[in-house]
Amino acid sequence: MNTSPVATALASLTERIGNAAKRAGRSPSDIRVLLATKTVPVEIIRIAVGRGFRLLGENRIQELRGKHGALSELSPEWHFIGHLQSNKVPDAVRFASCVESVDRLELAERLHRCLEAGDQTLDVLVQINTSGETSKYGVMPSDALALVRRIATSCPRLRIRGLMTLARFSSDETVVRPCFSTLRQTAGQIRERAIESVRMDVLSMGMSHDFEWAIEEGATQVRIGTLVFGARQFSDAHYWPAAAP
Repeated sequence: MNTSPVATALASLTERIGNAAKRAGRSPSDIRVLLATKTVPVEIIRIAVGRGFRLLGENRIQELRGKHGALSELSPEWHFIGHLQSNKVPDAVRFASCVESVDRLELAERLHRCLEAGDQTLDVLVQINTSGETSKYGVMPSDALALVRRIATSCPRLRIRGLMTLARFSSDETVVRPCFSTLRQTAGQIRERAIESVRMDVLSMGMSHDFEWAIEEGATQVRIGTLVFGARQFSDAHYWPAAAP
């Protein structure tokens, strides 16, 4: 029996997801776990994939490229979850099955042109800034419907599957939960418009420190890193500038 720290952490995570889903009257099977593997060595990732956690996310193209090749025989599903610069679009299209951080029409159009050249399609999530922080990427909730419509109209090779957000970085539930409920409500408003080729099946929200609240607010996918792999190489301020002292 594999008793590595990663295997133990994954077992605990599965139990906590089940408990959170139960509190929300949901099935744990409705919630996917994306393991955020930034800075995590390939040997450690292999343990997680071997335990059945096959959905992996990277926020840096160079890491995605290297790990995609190193783990190719395991055929995990790779998502790109970071801010995507236009010059990195070709690699994102090549190595990721989904880009979760589409937050502007310019990026969508760049992705679409690259997909057209290769006769491909790509799943995407639209990133929403539900916290209102200027340090965060993402379109504001009030502008989300308009952006989704424009992408659906002008970029048919992008399959919009849902929304993604990063909540405010806080241990205060009353501060964090509204970010998740806002994403759920925004998805509902878009869903009601029944835009052709647009689905709102995926709500990617919640991380190691707040995923249980996200599940209770309707998350269908949670992004887990430190809870499974241990402390990041970088401080939280590297990812959430507002957390800097």
